[in-house]
Amino acid sequence: MRILGVDPGLRVTGYAVLTAGPGPLPRLELLEAGVIRTDAGAGIASRLKTLHDALEQIVREHRPETLAIEKLFAHSEHPTTAILMAHARGVVCLVSGLSGVPLVSLPSTHVKKAVTGRGHATKAQIQRTVQQRLGLRAAPEPADVSDAIAIAMACAMNPRLAAPRARRLVAA
Repeated sequence: MRILGVDPGLRVTGYAVLTAGPGPLPRLELLEAGVIRTDAGAGIASRLKTLHDALEQIVREHRPETLAIEKLFAHSEHPTTAILMAHARGVVCLVSGLSGVPLVSLPSTHVKKAVTGRGHATKAQIQRTVQQRLGLRAAPEPADVSDAIAIAMACAMNPRLAAPRARRLVAA
C-alpha cells in the first residue's frame, strides 16, 4: 500500500510518501518526504493555492492509495492558530476529494502511540523513532517532516486501515 502522510500548516506543511507491506508491523519504505512552504507575505488565498497545487502534484506523481492526516486538535488559548491550521487541513481534504484518494484522519495520540509506544511522545522522540524504524542516517528535519512520516506509518500499522475495504472509506 502507498500512503501519503500530511502534517498540514499554513506556513509549513510536511509530507511523506511511503509504501507498506501487509501486517501490523509492515515493511516500510520511504519514497519521498519534504515540506511545502508558503510565502508569509502573500494573502491567504494565494498561500492555500500554493499548498493545493503542491499537494496535487505529489498525488499525481506518487499515486497514493490513502491520504492520512491527523485529526484537528486545538488549544483554547490559541484559536487563531487552530483556524489557520484548519484552512490548510481543508486544502488537504479537498485534494483527497478531487483526486479520489481516500482520506484517513487519525488522532495525534494514536499516531504517537503507534510509532513510539507512547501517546504523549515528544517531537524529538517521534523524530528518533522514525529515523530508527526507517533506517535513516539522520532524524528527519524539520519536525513537520517527521510528523508526516509518523502519520503515514501509523496509518500503515493499523490493520483496519490497511484492509482493502477500509481504503475505500473516507473519514474526516
